[in-house]
Amino acid sequence: MITVSNNAKEHVLQLMKEDNKPEGSFIRVGVEGGGCSGLSYKLEFDTIPKDGDQKFEDKGITVVVDKKSFLYLIGTELDYSGGLNGKGFMFNNPNASRTCGCGESFSV
Repeated sequence: MITVSNNAKEHVLQLMKEDNKPEGSFIRVGVEGGGCSGLSYKLEFDTIPKDGDQKFEDKGITVVVDKKSFLYLIGTELDYSGGLNGKGFMFNNPNASRTCGCGESFSV
């Protein structure tokens, strides 16, 4: 399961409103090769599910993950930070054995 923090929920809803996303839009989360730690996160809005997608809903936010990425993201929480070290979405991934300083890439 992929969960969403309260901070992430607020910012997702704000972005969806600002970008005029249509009803039924969801967050697509994925993993791809790259980044300084070997794997990097992908995050985007989408409206069309694909074959094999895993779908989760938490706090009214729908998160969709492709089957391959799900293996790396089981138990991950999507969070949002607006702190002094930078603001943006973060992934609290219990499967990551190492992350880079910016938090955008990881290894298992």
